[in-house]
Amino acid sequence: MRQIVLDTETTGLEPEQGHRVIEIGCVELVHRRATGRHFHRYLNPEREIDEGAIEVHGLTLEFLADKPRFAEVMDELMDFLGDGELIIHNAEFDIGFINHELKLAQAPVVDVRDRCGVLDTLILARQLHPGQRNSLDALCRRYEVDNSRRELHGALLDAQILAEVYLAMTGGQATLSLGEAYDGDSARDGNGRETHFDRGDLPLVVSTVSPEELAAHEAMLEFLEQQGGVRPLWRTLEEQGA
Repeated sequence: MRQIVLDTETTGLEPEQGHRVIEIGCVELVHRRATGRHFHRYLNPEREIDEGAIEVHGLTLEFLADKPRFAEVMDELMDFLGDGELIIHNAEFDIGFINHELKLAQAPVVDVRDRCGVLDTLILARQLHPGQRNSLDALCRRYEVDNSRRELHGALLDAQILAEVYLAMTGGQATLSLGEAYDGDSARDGNGRETHFDRGDLPLVVSTVSPEELAAHEAMLEFLEQQGGVRPLWRTLEEQGA
């Protein structure tokens, strides 16, 4: 499973008012592991930047004057995205701007959703934490993700932070592999090294879940069913009495 965590910075809030993308940052995940591959470009918007936007991201027209136009990096961006699933916080904003840029560039694909699935972490967070603040900063505090470097918004940094939040929000154990060799009292770790352990007389620990955890689990199942259009395996098994 290949996923691309994506973020953009823009000249303002509305593409319909002629605002443009000025930074794109993408981070690649494969089977819930960061691969180290990323896509990052600053872009010349060929228009003024709103003062309010500059206060958010700190990017000025003077800094962007010698940067490429979107059309010049479009093919490289689309190749990087491929047909992966896009992970975006408040996806309608970023998708709207990217589609606007594709239309201006007269691209053969004018809606990135025709190529990629989209998972909106803001919608997911609202389902898991109704009535609470679900901004990226709030989620960092909730899931103990370090965002101390985030003095200003930046597309690549925000994509990296969102990747950590997404993995924590959807299970946390991003590098767990159930396929590793196991035999009795030995196993192999993530680097292939054999390890041994003594179980001794360890007591059996039975854990129970709280009503809040059950509600969060149900919200996740509902979100997965809405996003994928397929009934989750957990619910199928429950209906079968497994």
